[in-house]
Amino acid sequence: MSFWDKYSHTTKLHDSYVCVGLDSDIAKLPGLLEFEQNPILKFNEEIVRATRNKVACYKLNLAFYLAAGKTGYEALERTLGVMPSYIPVILDCKVGDIGNTMSAYAKAFLKEMPFDAITVNPLMGGDVLDPLAGFDQAMKFVLTLTSNPSSKDFLLRNNLYLDIAKWLEKRGHEQWGAVVGATNPKAIRSVRWILPKSLFLIPGVGVQGGDLEQVVQYATASAESPCFLVNSSRGIIFASRGDDFAEAALNATEDLRLAINNILDS
Repeated sequence: MSFWDKYSHTTKLHDSYVCVGLDSDIAKLPGLLEFEQNPILKFNEEIVRATRNKVACYKLNLAFYLAAGKTGYEALERTLGVMPSYIPVILDCKVGDIGNTMSAYAKAFLKEMPFDAITVNPLMGGDVLDPLAGFDQAMKFVLTLTSNPSSKDFLLRNNLYLDIAKWLEKRGHEQWGAVVGATNPKAIRSVRWILPKSLFLIPGVGVQGGDLEQVVQYATASAESPCFLVNSSRGIIFASRGDDFAEAALNATEDLRLAINNILDS
């Protein structure tokens, strides 16, 4: 199944638009995992087991796995085996490089691993994105407007983010999505005007301060097909660092799921 097919299936099955971000920083894991052979893997297993019936998607941030060395790389690879096959999984790697290098990234993350989607930095231009076109089952989420405060330095300056959105508009919406940060809700509305059918991956709700009600209002494509994923990482997986971490993650996921659906229903 393609990412788009999995997304369409899982959002309906679970009535959920929540993407749980597995930013599994080994320094922040609950103490009871300290003596596990691979504490990151065990942590991910427990989070997935607890939340898998409430999510639309999972996202793994590559940096936290590489920072843990061999343990992290093993956890990254083996976490894919923990996932239910029908739930799509994104690798948040934000890669963007010249053609032959990008082809190697694509092979590594969309074939050898394989993930259902990756995040992509487009700022080097079209030849960064062209090598990904052949991976037609995968979703490529292009950084369009990020949630960090310094997005104003480049992406917001002279409306560069709108130029990226216009470039994406020429690509197929079932293969190309946009990362649009929750901290700029009015900009989300502008991107949605340009990309009426595209899937938005939206970080920045929760810890980073994005307003969920505004995000849902401006990001929704239609009542029948909202076409977005609201990502929450730290707010879910580190809702508790005690022995009840998995249950706390489940509760935080369900709270976010219900909050999104209540806004959609209203």
